[in-house]
Amino acid sequence: MTQAGVSPKKKIRVLIADDVHETRRSTRLMMSMIPDMEVVAIAMNGVEAVRMAKEHQPDIVVLDINMPEMDGLTAFDHIAQTRPDTGCIIISAEKGFGLMRSAMSLGVQEYLFKPFTLEEMEQAVDRVIVRLEKKRLESRHTDRLRQQSESYLKQLADEYARSKRTDDRAVDVFEQLAANPACDLRWLRTLAMLYVIRKEWDKLQLLAARLDEGGK
Repeated sequence: MTQAGVSPKKKIRVLIADDVHETRRSTRLMMSMIPDMEVVAIAMNGVEAVRMAKEHQPDIVVLDINMPEMDGLTAFDHIAQTRPDTGCIIISAEKGFGLMRSAMSLGVQEYLFKPFTLEEMEQAVDRVIVRLEKKRLESRHTDRLRQQSESYLKQLADEYARSKRTDDRAVDVFEQLAANPACDLRWLRTLAMLYVIRKEWDKLQLLAARLDEGGK
């Protein structure tokens, strides 16, 4: 029983994909023996793995490299496009280092050769978790820096708009704000006015399309 006021530790969600029943079964058994692991989906090929990853949103996918319909590397490439923070362990009976290099170039964190032991799988899982946590911390840090930078730019933009500055520095500030697809319309309109004043017609023409979309 969980103590009052203490949240239970979040389990790591795992998807397993392999076209061999025995490998699926043994890999699932191994995961059940590793603390805090929860197998949320089991696929028989790469196509199923991609579909199930969208549905179940696992933290880690364990993919066989050779599967019918879609191989493990292609499946992970698809999964990573929609969920780039998904960890991946590739399992393979092939010991060619060319395949390993291809896997790592796609962002695969671990590569296990069959047959692998529970200890090898547990160590691989631990390394993936460490790398994922490091990546998430870096992402949160980057987000904080971006938010701080945008807040500073908005303060400058307010000041420059009040003082009606039209110099290069003012244009640079408004263009940095405009680089954000979710930029406030008022900054886009102010930038458009600056382009008119400075007779920068080419830039104004490019900006006009966004203003038209925003006004609808």
